[in-house]
This record gives sequence, C-alpha cells and structure tokens, in this order.
Amino acid sequence: MIPINGFEVCNLKVRLGGRMVLRDISFSAQRGALVALVGPSGAGKTTLLRAMAGLIPSEGGIVADGEDVRGLSIAQRAQRFAYVPQDDSVHWPLPVHDVVALGRYPHGASRPGRLSPRDVEAVARALDAVDLGGMAGRAVTELSGGERRRVAVARALATEAPILFADEPTASVDPHYQLSIMTLLRRQARQGALVFVVTHDLGAAARFADRVLMLRAGRLEEAGAPRDVLAPAQLAEIFSIEAFRCDHASEQVIVPWAAR
Repeated sequence: MIPINGFEVCNLKVRLGGRMVLRDISFSAQRGALVALVGPSGAGKTTLLRAMAGLIPSEGGIVADGEDVRGLSIAQRAQRFAYVPQDDSVHWPLPVHDVVALGRYPHGASRPGRLSPRDVEAVARALDAVDLGGMAGRAVTELSGGERRRVAVARALATEAPILFADEPTASVDPHYQLSIMTLLRRQARQGALVFVVTHDLGAAARFADRVLMLRAGRLEEAGAPRDVLAPAQLAEIFSIEAFRCDHASEQVIVPWAAR
C-alpha cells in the first residue's frame, strides 16, 4: 500500500558512469520518524539519498505522500523536500542570513531583501534553532566548517518541507552541536516531518533514530529498529567492528570499540 503520509522506495536501482551502484532497494517510512542510513564508506548512502530526492536518475518506484517523485515538478520537489548536502561549500561572502533565506525561494521569495513576513519568521526560527541568530550578518566564508554545517541545516529548516534529507549533518561539528542538531532533527520528526539522516555515527543512529537502514555495496542489508539492526552480529558482519553497548537514561548507547 502506497503511504499517503510517508515515503516508499520499491526495487530502486541507480547507475552512475555505467556502473550499477544501487540495486533492488525497497523500504517504506512514515511521517513522524527519523530514519538513519548507515553503512561503510562507498555503501551507497549518499546516492540513495540523492535518488530519493529526485536529484539523480534512477529506476524503480519512488513515492512521496502518495505521488511519484519523478512526476513532481522542480518547484514541487523544492517545496516538499529539504536537502542538506554532504558538501555545503559556499564560495561567495554572503551573509549567513541570506544563505539561510535561500530555503524560502521555493515559496516565492525572490531575494533576501524581499522576504514576506512569513519568510522572515521562518528564517529567524531556523537561525535560532541552530544557535546562529547572533551570526546572521557575518559572511558565511568566515565561519568554521562546523558553523557552515549548521548554516546548511538552518537553510533546510527554513524551507519548512515535510520531508528532510540530511547527508552527514553533524560532520565537522563539535560534540555540543552534534547532540543539538540530532535532537533538533528528531524534534522535527516528532512534529510530523519525515527525516532521513546519513551518518557514520552509529551511536547517534542508535540513540536518535526510529528506524535504521543499513547498506553495504549498494544493497539494503537490514532495515528496522536501531536495537535490531545495530546488533552485534550485524556490526561485525557489515562494519568489521565490536562495540561497547549499554542503556543510559532509557536510550541505547553504542560505542565502536575494536576493529576485527
């Protein structure tokens, strides 16, 4: 059954440069969930995220809220999907506020100086959510890598899209903001969004995700609750590691401990 308030992928395949990089991937997810995509480097996590967002050609079914993603116009996708790319390089010294305001363009904003009252509020909320309100006037090129990641997250939040794709949103971010960003993304899910997060942080996936998709060599190896997917046998088989595991404050803790 096609989810009306969710996402479904059916027998997805992706070829890049004549090489099959994703094959036969199928899963579904409902709004209100944070879904973590994990797997070794080169497993296909970013490719899957980009295919789901309609950014690269693919074969198979991709359905968002009951509609074929490939049938959506660019404008429709821009309103329904927010995307935090792995590479968020900005080469122009634009103010942080103006970069975040780019998230409002799908809703008709023509430029940062011509934002509607709703746009202004959305940008302000997004900046505050990642604790960048005090840096709104600074040039984004002057920020650290971790601060630029927070700008990228804020830009996605400003879109107010019901489906959010985030590719390693906590990369280069200090521990305080790693926790802050993951907590923020989980809150977005609890407020009704569907959030997909690519991460190499198995501890974050275990603690914050409602579901985990584990990829290896372009295939979906496991899908389910974090406690099931990130079990010792799977970590040994897919990642070749042993992990320290415990529960703290009613949440699962996983710390990669030894390479096998």
